[in-house]
Order: sequence, then C-alpha cells, then structure tokens
Amino acid sequence: MSGLDLPEVISVDDVPAFSDEVDVLVLGAGMGGCCAALEAARAGASVLVLERSAAAGGTSCLAGGHFYLGGGTAVQRATGHDDTPTEMAKYLTAVSRDPEHDKIAAYCTDSVEHFGWLEALGFEFERSYYPEKAVIQPQTQGLMYTGNEKVWPFREQAAPAPRGHKVPVPGDTGGAGLVIGLLVERLAEAGAQIRYETGGRRLVVDGDRVVGAYWKDVNGNDGCIRAGATVIAAGGFVMNPDMVARYTPQLAEKPFTLGSTYDDGLGIRLGASAGAELKHMDQAFITAPAYPPSILLTGLIVNAEGRRFVAEDSYHSRTSGFVMDQPGAKAYLIVDEAHLERPEFPLVPFIDGWETVDEMADGLHLDRAALRATLDRYNTYAARGEDPDFRKSPEFLAAQDTGPWAAFDLTLGTALYAGFTVGGMSVTVDGQVRRPGGTVIDGLYAAGACAANIAQDGKGYASGTQLGEGSYFGRRAGRHAACARSFPV
Repeated sequence: MSGLDLPEVISVDDVPAFSDEVDVLVLGAGMGGCCAALEAARAGASVLVLERSAAAGGTSCLAGGHFYLGGGTAVQRATGHDDTPTEMAKYLTAVSRDPEHDKIAAYCTDSVEHFGWLEALGFEFERSYYPEKAVIQPQTQGLMYTGNEKVWPFREQAAPAPRGHKVPVPGDTGGAGLVIGLLVERLAEAGAQIRYETGGRRLVVDGDRVVGAYWKDVNGNDGCIRAGATVIAAGGFVMNPDMVARYTPQLAEKPFTLGSTYDDGLGIRLGASAGAELKHMDQAFITAPAYPPSILLTGLIVNAEGRRFVAEDSYHSRTSGFVMDQPGAKAYLIVDEAHLERPEFPLVPFIDGWETVDEMADGLHLDRAALRATLDRYNTYAARGEDPDFRKSPEFLAAQDTGPWAAFDLTLGTALYAGFTVGGMSVTVDGQVRRPGGTVIDGLYAAGACAANIAQDGKGYASGTQLGEGSYFGRRAGRHAACARSFPV
C-alpha cells in the first residue's frame, strides 16, 4: 500500500453500532489537539481524544519550547520591548507566502490573551530577555528574537520586536513537554478523556457531513465513535517517504527528519478522504544553523559560483532555504582569522583554513576571480558599515581581510540539515476544514501541523510559530467544534 493512499470513508448506514458517542472527538494529543480538547471541554462538550502513541505530546515534545507571541505581552513589557498587534501582523504578513489576513489579524489581536491562557495552565514565562543571536536561549530567559524581524527588508516593513517566548526549561527541548503535561492535567480536571495507543483510521460520514471516526488500538480492538464534531490534530507528514517524495523532495534528499513516528500524514489523508483541500504542501522548514557563535555571521556566504545570495544575519531557516535554491544546493561560509570561532555543536562542518584567497578558491573548487571579486566588494563596503547588496545589519558587518581564511560547509548532504513539513488542510480561522472552492465540510476541523494556517513559507518561518499558532488555532477549533456539536437530525 502506498503512503499516498487515502483511507476509505465509512457511511454511517454501514455502522452496526457505535462504541462511543461524544460531542467532540479529537484525533491526536499534541499541542493543537490538547488545546482543542481543553477548550471544547471547558465549553461544556463531552470530549474524547484518541492518541496513537502511549503518551501525549507527539512532535510538540521535540520542540525547543518557543511560543511565537507578541502585541505587548507581559514579558515584552517587563523587558522594555514595545510591540503592538498591528506591527506583529505586519511582520507575519510580510514573511507569509500566501497570507490569510483574517487568521493573522486574529492571532496577533489575541496574542496577549493567549499568552495569559498559556500561563494559566500552571507555569510562567521568565520575565527576562536573551540579547544574543542564537537558535535557542542557553538557559531559561523568557524572550529572544527567533525570526527575521531585524533582517532587511522585514525591519522596514514592521517595527522589529522579539516574540520568541520560551517555556522556562533549560536546554534545547523539554519546554513544550512541560506544557503538554499541564494540558493533560487540565483535561482531566475538565472531564475530557484521552485514550492512548488508539488511533483514528477512517472517517465516518453521513452524506457530506463527518459524524465520527473508525478507531483501532494497539491490541487489535476496533470500533466506530459517533461525534458531533471531529478535530484532526494528527501531525505532519515528514515520516511518510511517499508523501515527502511527492510534495517536499528537498526533505527526501539528505536531512534528518524532525518528527515523531506518527508524523506519517494520516491525519492529512483522513481529511483529504472527506474532500479537504490541501495547501502549501510543497513547503518545508529545513535548516542547518551556522550559529552560534554569532561572530561567524560577520563572514560571507557564497554559492558554487563564488557569489553571495543571502543576508548572513538571516534567521537560520531563511539562510538554509536560500541554500536549497543554489546550484547543487552548495554554499560556504567564509570568515577570516580575526572572526573565526568554532561552534560548540557544529552542524555546519569546518572544512579547512588557507593562507591566501586563491588557495581557498582552489580548495573549495571555486573560480578564483569570482571569489576575489566577491570578497573584495564585501570587504570594501563592510569597512564602511554598509552592505548595498543584501543590507545586512551593521552589527554583523566586518571586513574579512585578515588572513588566513577559513570556510564552513553549508552544502546539503554535508551539513547536518533537519526539517519538517508545514503544509496541511485548508481551514477557516476557526479550524473548519475547507473543500476546494471554499465551502466547509460540516463536522470536520483540523489543528496543529496538519492544518495550514500561518507562515507557511519555510524561509519566513520563525521559531515558536508552530507551537504558537498550533495552540491558538487549536483553541479556536475546539470552541467552534463545541458550539457545533449537535448530532445531525
């Protein structure tokens, strides 16, 4: 069976009996699914969550714990960073591939409220700021820049503000897991049930309306659940080789996958089986950060032709996205001795050092004249604090004119790239799944990584977007599903 096959829907007339009847059925207990379930339960609905693994969290637990929030949160105010919903919306609009303005407006307008809702689960973002350019804060600082807010042209399109709010857990992962644990506790308090090692496998339909799902558990037991509304929150498709090969071949090349075992696209295919429109399926987050240390970003990145092609101070996935566009997906970061520091965790491997630029060109198999011309131009303007080609921020401009020179390899297949998918079902601002043409599928909702919402261009992604929009739009889907939970007459 191909990983592209769609599950067959089941007609309600062919279901002899239902194992359960609930107001809202949620497929998946990751960030989006848990938030949807909690809001539905708090709205008075009976809620059942099916989770294929033995624990809640899914891929969310692999995340660094950033939530992309703004508009004037308590952490932003405490650390002296001005922000408004309007400026946040301007930025998200600028970096989005196909911005859905109603969603961006809602997300930004409600961001401060959502910040409060998250903290009310039982934790508090630290009221502190990490000023360095890094992939994630090294300790528990509550705020940092996690996107391209200070990168041209975006800094001219919206007032820059840091919006990466980190859950106070040290290290690269664990923060999202803390939030998932709190969500599971709050779900139990609200009377919602999570059934583990049990997955939704097919949708049950009554004409054009989804009225539940067929399930199967790890022991081979199965049955059908009747639901007034069904929310699919079952993750992306990075673990499905057939879907990756069709939609995001750049992830099929050599990167490591960022996902759980169950990021196999089943949720997306369930939606498609009922007629869902799929959006942004060709987009992926892919990255191999060259920083920290941030001093390396004073250098220049060149392609196989010896030419620059991106502002080196870009957020790491933006740089990586442009690397993917270069001939052979080859690129090199060049720095001189005065600006060379070795990364503690080198995802972009050090190649070598050379006494002259010509020797470096030969070592990298680049045209000598092209590399010299690129380096000379960069150094001339960097010495003046200028970058007319890519307008890199002055803080990362420095002439690389003190030999010897070193190079790091950003080439796909050499650097340790990792990635995940960002496409999914087309949904309304309240998570209702759309058909091609815009009509909604009654009784069906989607949230999290299997729904297409905000910042679906991999180059425009900011850390914290998936947890931020997954939790926020999950809440909206749960509330709307609870209001539409009546069984069809």
